Amino acid sequence: MSMYESTPVFGLDIGTRSVVGTIGYKRGDNFVVVAQEIREHQTRAMLDGQIHDINRVAATIAEIKEALEKKSGLELRDVCIAAAGRVLKTLDVHIDMDFEKEHNVTKDDISTLASLGVEKAFRQFKEENDTDARFYCVGYSVVKYYLNGMWMGQPEHHKAKNIGCDMIATFLPDDVVDGLYCAVELAGLKVVNMTLEPIAAIRVAIPEKFRLLNIAMIDVGAGTSDISITNDGSVVAFGMIPCAGDTITESLAKRCLIDFATAEQIKKDAMTKSVITYEDIMGLEQTATAEEIISMCQAEIEKMAKLAADEIKRLNGGNSTSAVFIVGGGGKIQGFSEQIAVELGLDPKRVALRGEEIMREVEFPEDSLKDSTIVTPIGICLSYYEQTNNFIHVTFNGNKVKLYDNNKLAVVDAAVQASYPHENLFPKQGVELHYTVNGKNRVSKGEYGEGAKIFVNGEEVDMGYAIKANDDIVIEESTEGLPASVKIEDLIDYNGRVCITVDGALMELPKPVKVNGDEVTGEYVIQENDEIMLFSYYSHEQILKLMSLNPEKIVLLVNGEKAEKETAIYDGDVVTTQAIEAKNAEEHVISGEKKDTVHVFRDMIDDAAKNESQKDEAVNEEKIEMDEQGNIRLVVFYNQRPLILEGRNVYRFVDLFDFIDFDTSKMRGNGIVTKVNGEKAQYTQELKNGDKVEIYWS
Repeated sequence: MSMYESTPVFGLDIGTRSVVGTIGYKRGDNFVVVAQEIREHQTRAMLDGQIHDINRVAATIAEIKEALEKKSGLELRDVCIAAAGRVLKTLDVHIDMDFEKEHNVTKDDISTLASLGVEKAFRQFKEENDTDARFYCVGYSVVKYYLNGMWMGQPEHHKAKNIGCDMIATFLPDDVVDGLYCAVELAGLKVVNMTLEPIAAIRVAIPEKFRLLNIAMIDVGAGTSDISITNDGSVVAFGMIPCAGDTITESLAKRCLIDFATAEQIKKDAMTKSVITYEDIMGLEQTATAEEIISMCQAEIEKMAKLAADEIKRLNGGNSTSAVFIVGGGGKIQGFSEQIAVELGLDPKRVALRGEEIMREVEFPEDSLKDSTIVTPIGICLSYYEQTNNFIHVTFNGNKVKLYDNNKLAVVDAAVQASYPHENLFPKQGVELHYTVNGKNRVSKGEYGEGAKIFVNGEEVDMGYAIKANDDIVIEESTEGLPASVKIEDLIDYNGRVCITVDGALMELPKPVKVNGDEVTGEYVIQENDEIMLFSYYSHEQILKLMSLNPEKIVLLVNGEKAEKETAIYDGDVVTTQAIEAKNAEEHVISGEKKDTVHVFRDMIDDAAKNESQKDEAVNEEKIEMDEQGNIRLVVFYNQRPLILEGRNVYRFVDLFDFIDFDTSKMRGNGIVTKVNGEKAQYTQELKNGDKVEIYWS
């Protein structure tokens, strides 16, 4: 190797029709070709880019290896190869990711979005391809990002509640890879780098500086034609049509009554000779001009051009590209590039067969092949210097996993290839709570748990951490957060009060609430499938009950009019109480110094409010009302509503259950919460005027 300025690279383009071997090395920015060797398969050992007869292909590779060793004086052990684009399966997917609330987008968020896209592509691929074959994701590329539904060049650091992306993911079948590796190893070689044929070809045909332009590349092989599209600086789509050089050869064989090999030779001769002589299957010698041969192939040329143009439009969003480059031996047939221009509506000058003119940075020895058939072999060699594409093994949670190393492998790629559930990577949300509010469905989300803990060789890392061969990856599953827990008072609909004026005094009342038909307070904890009704008004009955008024003794006037049973009392309404004389049952306004139950109630409310603000027990005791038997009348606030206690000379907390409607016969939660003035209640503690008591199911 000392005779070369840098380490020589051996590249093999293992095609359907032939195998091309190239040895070269880098000299500055140029690539110097040392030697080339081409061998055609003597049988149909390969079909559509897939090896069918490994032994025969291995034998052809061995012949090329031996010939190149003689030409170069090198002992060849390592080789670079490429998987055919025709065996690639490419999917376009769109993926969105929502956040609980707006936040600054991080690199982890973008990495997570890409992994979700690849996983979606895997699922879609399995649905669309009913096969037991194992496929590898050998590459994916984000075509476009979205921020809150709008296009965004780079979302990192922007604030968003939703990010999304369009991406392409490319899959390669395991049996194709294994066949290539096996054939190469049988020929005494070791694969040190593997790329994809479309990537290798586009590396030479469309240099990176031109990829800002919307250009299509057609690599016309023997069995199929691979199509790549560039735009905005990257390769944005791959495609394939099952029509290429062999289609034209087979058509020619049928027209001329000759075998496939003879037809292939005639097709090649028509590109360089004016008159072609051949022998048909009857043993008769035939003569045809090059124009006649091309005319026989015209229908297939037009068919192939139309299929290629239609695929270009499909991959390019329904539109033609700005230009088309054609590479590969099958694309050299006369009339193909012109027909592509017709089908795409392009100027013929914008559709070109790419050959020696695009390889200005490649130095060839004399008598070397310099046309479009050598573009992919040169690209395979150049890929060695730019990336270490190959298959590697890592240990993932104790199991061996094989990955295609595209020089940007991360933990997330191993997780996807190992079919590790993505929900075990990201924080899990607690159980949702479903209920209805005034007949409309509501869902409250649970809290998020913690994300998975990821370790590579014992070091804690994130999902985007770069991995390499033989890494030991361990993932501790993410955790689930707490289930959703919502109180009535947490509902946005519960905000606000119903403010009414009763006998000149303003009362601010909480909105009435019923759950499954039962009245509850704001402290009630909502349960699964609860039916909640929130009201913006109080019923006539509720006001009477709230004020502990006897409807046989008291009449309510609402905004000056007598209230009926069905009367609703809304925010801002004015309520006046009137007593009914027991003797004549007529409405009679209380006058003088005598006070009815309503006035006593109002006085007690005022006293309780003073007690709350002053915390003065002496004053509190003075305001306690007693009846003739010496029983005390208290007012307390039960779950934010006033409650009158009367008929006893002392009241303990446990006595409240004689005055309230609270069903303790069946459990409606985890237990009963009891509080007095915000502190845990003792059942035997004595209650005082104005105390705030709470009783509800947890």
